[in-house]
Amino acid sequence: MATPVRECSIANALAVIGERWSLLALREVFFGVRRFDQIQRNTGASRDILAARLRTLVGAGVLRKVQYEQHPPRYEYVLTEAGRDLQAVLQALMQWGDRHVTQGEPPTVWRHSCGADLITRTVCAHCGEELRPGSNTLVRTRWREPA
Repeated sequence: MATPVRECSIANALAVIGERWSLLALREVFFGVRRFDQIQRNTGASRDILAARLRTLVGAGVLRKVQYEQHPPRYEYVLTEAGRDLQAVLQALMQWGDRHVTQGEPPTVWRHSCGADLITRTVCAHCGEELRPGSNTLVRTRWREPA
C-alpha cells in the first residue's frame, strides 16, 4: 500500500501558477501588459510555452481572454478576481528576490498611493501582528492516498 501524502493548498496553487513562465506572464499583466506578443517579448518565453501557460491560467480562472479585434481575431489577457488576489504573492516573491537573490538595487520598485515605496508585510487579520517564525501554530492537516 502506498504511503499517504499531505493535502496542501500550496501544492494546489503551484499546479496553477508554480511554473516560471506563468509567474512572469502574471508579472507582465500586473504591469499592464495584456497582449500575447508583448508578454512574450518581455518574458523571453517561447511562444508555444507561453501559450500553454496562458491557457492554464485562463482555464484556472486567474486570467480572462478578452477579444479586442475582430479581423483577425486578437485577444488580450486581463486579471480576474483570483488573479488580482495574487498581487500580494507576487509582491512578496519580488521582495524576497530583492533581499536574497538580486545584487545591488532592486530592478523594480512600486510606489503605494500614500507616496511611499511599497514594502508589504503579512499580518494577522485579527490582531495585526506581523507573521514571524514561531508566531503561529499548525491546527490541522489532512492526508490522502497518492494518485
